[in-house]
Amino acid sequence: MTDGPGSTPDMPSGWAAEQPPPYGGATGASGSSWASPGAPGGPTVPPVPPVPPPPYAGGPYAGGPYAGGPYGYRPPDAPRPGIIPLRPLTLGDILDGTIKLIRSNPKATLGLSAIVAAITAIPTAVGQALSFGSLGEIMADPYAYTADASLAGEAAQLIGSIIGYVMTFVGTTVLTGVLTRVLGRAVFGGRITVGEAWRLARSRLPALFGLVLLQALILMLPLLALLAVFVSLAAADAFGGAGDTTAGALVLVVLLFLVAYVPYLLFFYTRLSLAAPAIVLEGRGVTDAMSRSWRLVKGDSWRVLGILLLTAILAAIISSVLAIPFTFGGSILGMLSGGTAGGTTIAALLLAVGQALAAMIAYPFQAGVTGLLYADRRMRAEAFDLVLQTAAAQNQSQGWVHAGVDDLWHPSYAAGTGPGSAPYHGAPPHGPYGPYGPQA
Repeated sequence: MTDGPGSTPDMPSGWAAEQPPPYGGATGASGSSWASPGAPGGPTVPPVPPVPPPPYAGGPYAGGPYAGGPYGYRPPDAPRPGIIPLRPLTLGDILDGTIKLIRSNPKATLGLSAIVAAITAIPTAVGQALSFGSLGEIMADPYAYTADASLAGEAAQLIGSIIGYVMTFVGTTVLTGVLTRVLGRAVFGGRITVGEAWRLARSRLPALFGLVLLQALILMLPLLALLAVFVSLAAADAFGGAGDTTAGALVLVVLLFLVAYVPYLLFFYTRLSLAAPAIVLEGRGVTDAMSRSWRLVKGDSWRVLGILLLTAILAAIISSVLAIPFTFGGSILGMLSGGTAGGTTIAALLLAVGQALAAMIAYPFQAGVTGLLYADRRMRAEAFDLVLQTAAAQNQSQGWVHAGVDDLWHPSYAAGTGPGSAPYHGAPPHGPYGPYGPQA
């Protein structure tokens, strides 16, 4: 409707003079329109070049900085401030860490091992030298052979071997405790002197000796029971006039006992293998440390047993290779000396040097594997690697390894060991150095 004749105005009243073009554009109209880019009548937009793929695309993380996971990402490698990476360990990590422990602390490992090996090798070497001297006398004069002389040589070797085994068992356990203290610092990249290691470990020696005695009793209990049975039967003259049938039955009983004893020995040896590190690093008592070892090994017994057996085999091979030249030379000299004092002394010295040299390498190797197995089981069972990584980051920021890192081995720092005792819950239970640095 209009106010008068004429055409309808192009612009309603009150509108601005300049208005956008109609949507889609009018037919035959010039100028731009509101059509979508690329549509007929709309403005021309240059194409966007395609984004090149990242350098690790085209395969599961091929060539990329985060190669290793199903989405082109893998977690960064665990830190390795010391002899091992701070994560659950593989067999290669344990063996490599043991070698690094020996190489990075030669005085505290090889030096202490040489002292212990020399002391423990003396009884066995003397017994063997006396035995070879007795054999040399018989070879020099076969007509002078007597049963008493042969029995004396065998008794000397047996007594020397028994004393040597006992001293070796004690020395190995004590050395394991001392070297575990060295290992506890080496995990963080720190070093420790022989004097400091001894000062830190000597207060734990009574507990270590108690552990040795109690472990020996548990492992030898079936043998002692069998021996008591045989002694009782012999005292009652049960073997008097025994025929071939009785003797065959006794042999069968002994064989069956040994078949049952080997699994018993391996089972308890495996379950109690981590007690010495628990005594030294955690400050536990004898029975508490054995219980601690039992809990740590539980659930991974076969793996721990396999590593312990492999370690024993490797240590035996190393010992044999190093000791063969000295053992061969001492044996030949002892037999050819005719039982003289000089020849027997030199033979005993050669045998002792060979055994000491072999044990000097074997002892820290076995102790290192045992200590790293303890650390591995704690990382697997208690997420202890989180505590180690946090402490390693603190040490790196400070630029040095604080002696208080020894306190971090206390189980209260591990995750999941009790309410409020995880590494991210509550305050550290003791010590000047916690996962977050020096404590007030």
